[in-house]
Amino acid sequence: MRPRSNAAGTTGARRRTGGVHRKRHSIPALLLGTLGAGWVSCSTETSTGFEVVETTIAEVQAAIRDGTTTCRAVVERHLARIAAYEDLINAITVLNPRALQRAAEFDASLAADEEMGRLFCVPMLVKDNFATHDMVTTGGSIALADNLPPDDAFMVRKIREADAIVIAKTNMAEWAFSPRQSVSSSFDTTRNAYALDRVPAGSSGGTASGVAAGFGVIGLGSDTGNSIRGPSSHLALMGIRSTIGLTSRDGVIPLSFDRDIAGPMGRTVEDVARVFQVVAGYDPADPYTEAGRERVEEDYTAFLEADGLRGARLGVLRALVDPEETDDEILALFEAVIGDLRQLGAEVVDPFEFDVETELQREGMFCRRFRYDMWVYLQSLGPGAPMADVLEVLEDGRFSDYAEASLRRNQGAPLSVHPSGWDEPCPDYAENEGRQAYLADLVAAMDAQGLDAIVYPSWLCVPAHIDRGDEDYCGDNSQRVAPATGMPAITVPMGYTYGALPAGLQILARPYDEGLLFRLAFGYEQGTHHRRPPDGFPEIR
Repeated sequence: MRPRSNAAGTTGARRRTGGVHRKRHSIPALLLGTLGAGWVSCSTETSTGFEVVETTIAEVQAAIRDGTTTCRAVVERHLARIAAYEDLINAITVLNPRALQRAAEFDASLAADEEMGRLFCVPMLVKDNFATHDMVTTGGSIALADNLPPDDAFMVRKIREADAIVIAKTNMAEWAFSPRQSVSSSFDTTRNAYALDRVPAGSSGGTASGVAAGFGVIGLGSDTGNSIRGPSSHLALMGIRSTIGLTSRDGVIPLSFDRDIAGPMGRTVEDVARVFQVVAGYDPADPYTEAGRERVEEDYTAFLEADGLRGARLGVLRALVDPEETDDEILALFEAVIGDLRQLGAEVVDPFEFDVETELQREGMFCRRFRYDMWVYLQSLGPGAPMADVLEVLEDGRFSDYAEASLRRNQGAPLSVHPSGWDEPCPDYAENEGRQAYLADLVAAMDAQGLDAIVYPSWLCVPAHIDRGDEDYCGDNSQRVAPATGMPAITVPMGYTYGALPAGLQILARPYDEGLLFRLAFGYEQGTHHRRPPDGFPEIR
């Protein structure tokens, strides 16, 4: 087993739940233990006049440059929010013990007039399945409670090279198994910041609730079927799932490597575009990115036009808006969206006819490759890897009750044979005939209607009650198009149901049309301004 890092070593006592020991921590104790007892009080003078609730990347950087605040004060203010509010939502797993030191270094660099990176002094939250060399990475599993990877995931390295500060890691569904909720055997249950009795969806619920509550300016999540766009929808955030091949998954604990995507989740489209600009691109450690090597835009923020919807031709995918399945208030919001899109200059084709269910019934659309993909990941950790086969947890009980069924479904899968070499082969995305046919059919249907993109609700149901996350799971549209086809999709807030429960609009485009998605989402965001912060997390004075 790897030695426990300082960040994880301050966690509190374990308690028995669901067949495993779930660790729960005291964030104030973590802060005092890792950052020093006097850190909170030192921020009052340097940060006067600058508030961090709903602040943006541009606002943080402008305030630092004009002397309104300092990088250290910005980080302190976010840490103070975690200390004050974390126990309400349980979004944070471990804190970065060097966050304040990095902030002080950036202040010194700015004083010396040194050139800074695109994301300088942006406090960021990173999902617990991204490798971080200086903080444990558990993937939501108690079995990896001591897992300290040898290096950073590609995206973590890229944001650090751009001078962002990883302020903390965030909770997630165990092994990313659940789109329904974010419950881990390593750090327990995350709640929805807008309604503490509701789920934040899964599996990136910790990043979503943490960013929504202002624990970081923006965060990173991962999405195999829903896990960026679903939690973003439930927390009134913008979240993008890129084209398969445009972004690297290296260093992200896999669920299904031929579907996994990693990327940003933020409070504004501009912030998401700024981070996407940094993390998108070729990575020799991820073979899928060879296909997108020449497809990265020079500057995704250049697509941010306030009238970005004007002249766009959008199709309403009514196959994903079943009135019998859709909550009445979500349906009402979506119908209002169509009117807003037209008012903002888009041409709307309603309905756009396409048979999603028939496409999803093609052979070979999904295979259970988790065991193999985890074998590859565990090998990457070197001789200190905590196990050789993820299914070892079934022998020693290091799993939560809800994860057991998903683990056992992988028992028949070969350990070290690539899925394309199985007795019933499961080819990778580019060679998968069923998935490529689905992609070709949908693009052809869009071409026939002259569509730039298609729209539908991200979820048809409101966030489930925290005690009925599995039983009340319904209406998850994110699973149904983008993961199988490999097409990019973004979710943007479209309003609130029942007063306080967020709902999201999803926009899906052709492969490598992320620039267009940013233009459309920005136009909608600027034309509607639906997002508002959750109640109960005010500025700390």
